[in-house]
Amino acid sequence: MFKRIDHIEIVTDQLGRTIDFYTDVLGFKVKSRQRVDRSGLGVPMDIVYLDLNGTVVELMSYDGSSVDPAPEKEHLGYRMMALEIDDMQKTVGYLDTKGVKIVWGPKVGPKGARAEICDPNGNHIELRQWFDVCGKV
Repeated sequence: MFKRIDHIEIVTDQLGRTIDFYTDVLGFKVKSRQRVDRSGLGVPMDIVYLDLNGTVVELMSYDGSSVDPAPEKEHLGYRMMALEIDDMQKTVGYLDTKGVKIVWGPKVGPKGARAEICDPNGNHIELRQWFDVCGKV
């Protein structure tokens, strides 16, 4: 059911410096970059995935100043951990038996399914199921 930590998310207002730190100092490699429009939220976002031997850090940077770096309720720093799972429906069912509620999702896209839960301290944990190239598990 739960396979591994898929990635850790960090929100930054210094994307270039943060990429340099993780790549030049810690040895991560840039895996991919994308610009997300986020229509409806009014704040575009840059996402950079960094990889170090299978450990992935997702850097997120919103357009705007460091005083207001992101949409409401977002903050700089650690954002959440994501766990890769093998089956969203089974995992959601299992979590329900443990009294753990889904706080966001599940949402299904062409590359996979996503949902979020919270730990007892309110820390968000993303659940991520990846699909193969054909869109199937």
